[in-house]
Amino acid sequence: MGTRRSFFSQFGWSILGIASAASLKINVPLRKRPPYTKGLVLSTWIHGIPANAEAMKIIEQGGTAVDAAEFGVRVVEADPEGQSVGIGGLPDRDGKVTLDACIMDSEGNAGSVCFLEGILHPISVARKVMDQTPHVMLAGEGAQKFALDNGFELTNLLTEKSKKAWEEWLKEAEYKPIINIENHDTIGLLTMDQKGNIAGACTTSGLAFKMHGRVGDSPVIGAGLFVDNEIGGATATGMGEAVLKTLGSFLIVELMRQGLSPQEACEEGVKRIVAQGKYSDIQIGYLAMNKQGEVGAYALRPGFNYAEARPGSNKMVDSASFLS
Repeated sequence: MGTRRSFFSQFGWSILGIASAASLKINVPLRKRPPYTKGLVLSTWIHGIPANAEAMKIIEQGGTAVDAAEFGVRVVEADPEGQSVGIGGLPDRDGKVTLDACIMDSEGNAGSVCFLEGILHPISVARKVMDQTPHVMLAGEGAQKFALDNGFELTNLLTEKSKKAWEEWLKEAEYKPIINIENHDTIGLLTMDQKGNIAGACTTSGLAFKMHGRVGDSPVIGAGLFVDNEIGGATATGMGEAVLKTLGSFLIVELMRQGLSPQEACEEGVKRIVAQGKYSDIQIGYLAMNKQGEVGAYALRPGFNYAEARPGSNKMVDSASFLS
């Protein structure tokens, strides 16, 4: 049994501990603060400008965050001039255009497709997987059959421009990722509607001239995209293998749950990749929003930018980076 002296000694140290903690900056959990309800859209790279415009139009008309996310990225999927999303995407080393996409809504539902050929809008197939099946991900021939069974049509996704690029690559057939080629890469898009609900979408044709069958981070829930409507959302772009190994988007949302700002969380996500020591020839970019409409972005190296849209505004922003 402890003495009164030891009790008061322990009590005194407890008081000192409380006083010390009070002097520190303690982040209030984000879910205790009111949500932002004016409408917000974030998306990766310059093709985010037209995607944001479509998404914000839906939000301003009272639409849901998930509808805004889906139809925002469909704009980029349908653009044949872009060579890494949807039609016109650069093929794999066998000359096949294969697409990956995922979507998450504000209720924690998710849908995904990967290694999908011949379908113009993989994001809408992913949406149907989410809404109409008990599954999260469908792949390859199964994903294509599901799409065709649900009214999607086969489309030749290999444009002459991308075919010529592939034929030129075949002369050397050397696989070498090019830093910041991602400015024509994945579009990850996060939305917040007028009710403060958050959703996200991510779609890509993946790395140019990849091995046939390769799937990156974009269709993987928690890697290329993650949304928690209580906290916020995050998306990734760049070398998918590095994002997969750290489940970057899930990590960033969980760090926000612990009280970090979107910016602090994105920076920590990049530092986790740096800690693995294998980043000399790759680029990674993270983008995040929290429930209060605060935004964060961070990249491994300079060159990553993103589009940010709020009512009356749609602008490009250059991200800070770990390397100068």
